[in-house]
Amino acid sequence: MRTDDVIRTFTEFYEDRGHRRITGSTLLPPPGDPVLFTTSGMHPLTPYLEGRPHPLGRRLVNVQRCLRTTDLEEVGDPTHLTVFEMLGTWSLGDYEGPRSLEWGYELLTEGFGIDPRMLYVTVFGGDEQTGPDTGSRDMWERLGVPVEETVEDNWWSNGPTGPCGPDSEIFLWTGDTPPQSTPTKDERWVEVWNHVTMRYRRLDDGSLVPLPQRNVDTGLGLERLSSLLQGRSSVFECDVFDPWRRLLPGLWPLDEPSFRVVGDHLRSSVVVVGDGVRPSNTGRGYVLRRLIRRVLTVLRREEPTRTLGDLPVELIRHTLDHFRQDVDPSYVRQVLLDEELRFDRLLERGRKVLSRPRFSGPLGEDDLHYLHDTHGLPRELVLSLREQ
Repeated sequence: MRTDDVIRTFTEFYEDRGHRRITGSTLLPPPGDPVLFTTSGMHPLTPYLEGRPHPLGRRLVNVQRCLRTTDLEEVGDPTHLTVFEMLGTWSLGDYEGPRSLEWGYELLTEGFGIDPRMLYVTVFGGDEQTGPDTGSRDMWERLGVPVEETVEDNWWSNGPTGPCGPDSEIFLWTGDTPPQSTPTKDERWVEVWNHVTMRYRRLDDGSLVPLPQRNVDTGLGLERLSSLLQGRSSVFECDVFDPWRRLLPGLWPLDEPSFRVVGDHLRSSVVVVGDGVRPSNTGRGYVLRRLIRRVLTVLRREEPTRTLGDLPVELIRHTLDHFRQDVDPSYVRQVLLDEELRFDRLLERGRKVLSRPRFSGPLGEDDLHYLHDTHGLPRELVLSLREQ
């Protein structure tokens, strides 16, 4: 099942159950949201989760592109991407968590054809503030899916304050043996879908108060599910990366970890630029700058003459089309090349500064702070130059 088929199957399943499809927003969160980028489908819906009526009703479904800076250092493993798409559903004060779980089970096993024996779930076991999520546990037991109870792993929040609640996570077995152990004890159980019963608001003092309505918010990583349905060992092998697999190896021979970093960060950079961000030293622009410069650092470890000028426009166009961005690929390419030129100038300055006698020995924290504050040389760049 190709990624486009996964999207269609998912959205049609929920439309048949009274959900209205809403248009996913850009990576830029709505005004007033403190995060740099949209990290989940619920960001644009926060006012409606807190009680405002949504113009399309109380049952919604969408596909939302997301960026998580917390995953930057994890990119390269089989399951994490910087920019990805999230399939989401919402009940805005309509049905409860158990119904959402029952539908989720039906879609996974009948719509996507997953063997029920390959599933395991976790649910909230309760803490000193709230009791266990017995409704979710009872539903899973009725469906015959094994359940593991946790505390911190099954409490969802969008930050230290704001909407929150217990969640139930659905895992799929990826091992080459019959399923073993439990999700918290065996990493071959891969999380594919999170169902949050969003019923509380956490206040500044840490206390919980009920929201005006009891919501259900679910999120399913598209690329992760697609790779599993396609029998692939990582998200970098699902069909959305086919053009990258076809074109990059002939251009830049890379080992698998390096390919994953380069492919993810370039793809993410294209999407970020497509949503109107330019490289800078602060905020969103700095995230974009880090992505581009990490690509260049990895590319040039073995071959210093590699340049983004060789990046096929086809890959830029494919990415923009996939994420439904109406942007000229030549504009995106020029942004990448301008940033590469700035990086080259920074490298030249960095080499001159580091050649001074003061920096001939091991670098301490004071040196790294000085190089950053005085010369604008980031820590990762300095350490990379010292390795050369």
